[in-house]
Amino acid sequence: MNPGFDPEALAELADAVGYYESCNPGLGLEFADEVRTAITRIASAPDRWRRIGANVRRYVLPERFPYLIFYLWDEERVTILAISHASRRPGYWRRRLE
Repeated sequence: MNPGFDPEALAELADAVGYYESCNPGLGLEFADEVRTAITRIASAPDRWRRIGANVRRYVLPERFPYLIFYLWDEERVTILAISHASRRPGYWRRRLE
């Protein structure tokens, strides 16, 4: 299953990669690899991670990168809603469900 992306989730990914890359060259690519691995895992077993709403689930990245991936799953499609820092603006992405 190939996941879709909310355009704002893609922008969040690009921002986080850029931030980590500016902190330490190569770290942004490591973050991007972690997100890629997470999305592959989500796509292969979308019902595996914690449900936090009707069709919304949450994947927690490894502790090294304090990010959460929120996604919709409706049996036929996975849509990445947000790639969110774990301690900033909780719930801001919920408006994307409308």
